[in-house]
Amino acid sequence: MQSKASTVAAYLAELPPERRKAIAAVRKVVLENLDKKGGLQEAMQYGMIGYSLSHRAYPAGYHCDPKQPLPFASLASQKNHIALYLFCIYSSEEDRARFEAEWKATGKKLDMGKGCVRFKKLEDIPLEVVARAIKRATAKRFVAHYEAAIKPGGGARGKRPAPAKKPAPARSKPARGKSEARPRRAAPRARPRASKA
Repeated sequence: MQSKASTVAAYLAELPPERRKAIAAVRKVVLENLDKKGGLQEAMQYGMIGYSLSHRAYPAGYHCDPKQPLPFASLASQKNHIALYLFCIYSSEEDRARFEAEWKATGKKLDMGKGCVRFKKLEDIPLEVVARAIKRATAKRFVAHYEAAIKPGGGARGKRPAPAKKPAPARSKPARGKSEARPRRAAPRARPRASKA
C-alpha cells in the first residue's frame, strides 16, 4: 500500500500499533548500520520509507528515473505483510546468497522474492541478519554492483541489449493468395467396434 505521507514520522503515525512497532524496530537496525558517510540517507521514496544514495553522492540517480536518488533499501507496510526491499543485495548474487544462508541458519522461515523480504510480525525477522547485510553493503560497494548490473551485458539482473532479430526463413512455396483455398483434410474414419460374441 503506497502511502501519501511526506515524512517518515507521518508514515509511522498512520500505521496500526503492531505494524508500527515492527517497522520501527527494523528501521532502527537499518539506521544503525547504514553507510551515512558514503551518502546513504533516509527519506520517503515511492510511498514508503526509503534508504537511498543522495544525488550529491551519486549524481546520475536511479537509471529508471534519474530524478530519484538511487534506491538502496525500503521498508513498507503492505496489505498482508511488512516488506523490506533490499536493493543493496539485489544486484549481487554473492551478497544475496550470503543473506539467504545467514537467514536460514537462524531457523526462521524466509519469504523472499528477488530482493524483497516479506514478514508478518517482528518475531519472524532475524534483525542481526538484516544488520549484517546493511553493514556489508557500503555505498561504494553498492554502486559497483549496481553499475555492473545495469550496463549492457552486465550482471544476472542487469539490463541487456535485446537479442538481434533473426531474418524470416525463405519460403520454398509461393504464398497463397486470397483466391487460393487451402485444401481440406478428410475427416477421420470411424473405427468398427469389436462385436461381443
